[in-house]
Amino acid sequence: MLAAMRKKAATHHVVVLAMPSVVAFDLTIATHVFGHEGHGRYAVTICSPEPGASATTTSGLCLSIEAGLDAMADADTVIVPGFARGPAPRRALDALNLAYRRGARIASICTGAFALAQAGLLDGRRATTHWFHADALAREHPRVKVDANALYIDEGQVLTSAGLAAGLDLCLYLIGCDHGRSAAVLRARHMVTPLHRAGGQAQFIPSDASADGGDLAHVTAWACANLHLPITVADLARKGMRSSRTLHRGFRTSFGMSPRAWLILQRLRAACTMLENPDITVDEVARRSGLGTATNLRMHFHRAFATTPTDYRRAFTP
Repeated sequence: MLAAMRKKAATHHVVVLAMPSVVAFDLTIATHVFGHEGHGRYAVTICSPEPGASATTTSGLCLSIEAGLDAMADADTVIVPGFARGPAPRRALDALNLAYRRGARIASICTGAFALAQAGLLDGRRATTHWFHADALAREHPRVKVDANALYIDEGQVLTSAGLAAGLDLCLYLIGCDHGRSAAVLRARHMVTPLHRAGGQAQFIPSDASADGGDLAHVTAWACANLHLPITVADLARKGMRSSRTLHRGFRTSFGMSPRAWLILQRLRAACTMLENPDITVDEVARRSGLGTATNLRMHFHRAFATTPTDYRRAFTP
């Protein structure tokens, strides 16, 4: 009896808060990683601001969730999966704040970060979300230090992750925090996934994710078509028939970066596309992208994506 009581006392209660229009994939990541952990160290409860009602998901599935927000009263960890962006129910935000003040660990997956931000739990903290929504999070919550590149961020009692598969990274990381690296490795092996993926979100952003630059469109289109050439900022200014200072202002306004930073980013995007073709050597990728040498390519690649061209190729080549 005493041993059973001790085992029960040691069980870590994970509550997954399903907001309206929850992302089903994010929800099942959290429930599967902890709910099927296999050693009885976690108990998982899914709760909803409207228990008993048919909960909707962004995938069109309907879920029946019986537990309400009171399930968070004894939660050791509360995880908020992604949901369709918009105001979260006030009572759910209040419950998150109450759990936080009580000392519970609070984590979000993908757009779940918006709920944490609306609750004020991310004020003054670094946080991440899916790269597609990062600008909106920064714009709507200026007190949050948004890092659009991180796969997940640990700020102590509050943690956030990027979208979809990054939620798996975060949940495995939490198991490592609770029970050590070996436990996280074992869980990762069981789920047939690496414990830690190299790099950050930047490597996953498609090459066409940037704006066209408005009145700079003809300049940027020319540059992207001639990346193999040794283009300089002065070349861009001449092509745009404007001074270097005016060019800098235009790039800052349109892209939020200098012309040089934009040019390097385009070269890296082109390199990413070529790396996905295993028939193109790394040396040739460096030459065609305008980065010159494989050494230079590796330097810029690691600086931008926190990984290597070889690891990127391994991840994105069938």
